[in-house]
Amino acid sequence: MTIGLEDDISDRLDGLAAATERSQLFIAAEAVRVYVETHEWQVAEIRPALKKADAGEFASVAGADALARKWT
Repeated sequence: MTIGLEDDISDRLDGLAAATERSQLFIAAEAVRVYVETHEWQVAEIRPALKKADAGEFASVAGADALARKWT
């Protein structure tokens, strides 16, 4: 896989690799792993919520207002 990086990001990656004594490839692979794990989790949480929303299982306006008042 090949990715294009903005010059600024590439320079920062170079600096981070040098500072951590890791390869650019190692750091990039770690970044992709974290990204994938994070977004897999988000999608897994969002999908059931979308199904409920599509089924019309929403909070009532009064319920949403009460929750908003609770946190403000």
